[in-house]
Amino acid sequence: MTEPRNEYAIDKAFLQNCLVTAKRAAKSAEQIIKHYYKCSPDTQIKEDLTPVTQADIECEQVIKQVLAASYPDFGFYGEETGKSNTDSDFMWLVDPIDGTKSFVREYHFFSTQIALMHKGEIIMGVSHAPLFNETAWAAKDMGAFINDKPLTVSDFTKPEDSCFSTGNLKSFAKDPLSWEKLRRVMSNCHKTRGYGDFYHYHLLAAGKLELVIESDLNILDIAALSIVVKEAGGIMTDLAGKDIDLETSNILAGNAPAYKKAFEILNQ
Repeated sequence: MTEPRNEYAIDKAFLQNCLVTAKRAAKSAEQIIKHYYKCSPDTQIKEDLTPVTQADIECEQVIKQVLAASYPDFGFYGEETGKSNTDSDFMWLVDPIDGTKSFVREYHFFSTQIALMHKGEIIMGVSHAPLFNETAWAAKDMGAFINDKPLTVSDFTKPEDSCFSTGNLKSFAKDPLSWEKLRRVMSNCHKTRGYGDFYHYHLLAAGKLELVIESDLNILDIAALSIVVKEAGGIMTDLAGKDIDLETSNILAGNAPAYKKAFEILNQ
């Protein structure tokens, strides 16, 4: 068995090449997405009770092919095909259609998520929303962008002036104490919205809202988005303040003041 190659230098040139490859993979998936969108693709329910369509499967296949053509020694972790080549120091994290429920119901809040992890650290991410004509991307120490426009989180310093967005709140709803803490976070903000999926992270990184709380998700949903937010100057952890990793299942993200206030409330 051939040992995985790990001789890549994690420098700007390497990250740029990875970004180019990931963007190309996302654009390849876009053609499949647009082919199936509003065509009522067959939908099945997976063991975790989430939907999957033929579009999800075909998108992941083409993404995997594009990524492997440039980096055959990298590991791969996909929403539909699982993990492969896990001995590599590098692993692509891919959700071909993040927001399949939105895709099936024919509204635009879905995206293709592609991130690259190196020894447990996310070093690059691409979040491509084809029906928004919007691609957010970032790489370690290289900043964050949407369609080549630099991103910076807002400079709002007062939580009471902030905009707060939520998503996937079933876990909060099941626990009275958590629900009460969430209510307190809401009461400290100027307004609350529920943009969900990729979109509120794009808005956060662009300085258009200040706080995001989400539960009941997995790393493939937010890996690419996490580095976009961080490279835009934001903070993104799980609800307990732990760094994002393969086991992450909930998110607290914001600019520094909004994050700090929400963290204090949620962890009292």
